[in-house]
Amino acid sequence: MKVLLTGSSGWLGRHLAPRLHEAGHDVVGLDVADGADTDHIGSVADKALVDALVTDERIELVIHAGALHKPDIVRYPAQTFVDVNVSGTLNLLEAAARAGHDRFLFTSTTSLMVSDAVRAGDADTAFWMDEDFFAGPPRNIYGVTKAAAENLCRLYAGLHGMDIAILRTGRFFPEDDDTITSTAGPNLKANEFLNRRLSVDDAAEAHIAAIDGIGGLGCETFVLSASPAFSRDDCAALKRDARTVIALYFPDADQLYAERGWQLPETIDRVYDPSKAERLLGFRPKTDFAAILAAMRADAPLPYSHDPSYSSPKELVG
Repeated sequence: MKVLLTGSSGWLGRHLAPRLHEAGHDVVGLDVADGADTDHIGSVADKALVDALVTDERIELVIHAGALHKPDIVRYPAQTFVDVNVSGTLNLLEAAARAGHDRFLFTSTTSLMVSDAVRAGDADTAFWMDEDFFAGPPRNIYGVTKAAAENLCRLYAGLHGMDIAILRTGRFFPEDDDTITSTAGPNLKANEFLNRRLSVDDAAEAHIAAIDGIGGLGCETFVLSASPAFSRDDCAALKRDARTVIALYFPDADQLYAERGWQLPETIDRVYDPSKAERLLGFRPKTDFAAILAAMRADAPLPYSHDPSYSSPKELVG
């Protein structure tokens, strides 16, 4: 299948493009910055460019992985988020519909599920966050525009009979967190595999699974995160005393952490539930907290990326 991959130079794109090739697809990459798998430099906000690419390249499937992200809020005005994340998605959906595509993949984000109420962390129990979770509107322009783009996907699926997979990815960025500085980067990432992170390789693999898996399902939304060991029944205890709950599932976690000078979280305020993706797409992430502890026991490399020096390619080119 000939695939248009937006965001082909980004962190996800540079991992997803090789997997698409391995799966036998012909990839046409579009990004605002150059990259190994980027064939065309330009923005999805450029309607004429999008239309020409889909037509001239005889694209059969669009995977829309390009976007402005949460750290970009300090770099770009709100209008640019609307232009790229909303209008850009509309441009791609319209081009795909005109070309008669039967499916479309949209990379969304769990961030749009994190309202001010979730972020405040004032609840007595951890939030169990699956595809039906809602605790208020998104807290910033990133979440608002991704939510709007999701709704465009739902609209066009109904109007044109396309099967559309909306893939709400948890955290997989390699750089340090831009807001949490109290915990060292590698330690924080390991902790997040308990409840809200996945590896970039798993994020890419989920897209591969969705290409065939979404066929015949209509428009479906999927939360993508490492499979948690916890259940909904653990939510109150996780918020009150996460370390005790973690010890029930992973008895040697505290010792393994102590050997590295790391700290387990004292409280967990949310848990992402990715079970729908396993149920409907047959996708289960390979990397979870158990895999991280196994690597620690074996003194092997940790199975996730951490690169404090990473910068988005679009920022490197200005």
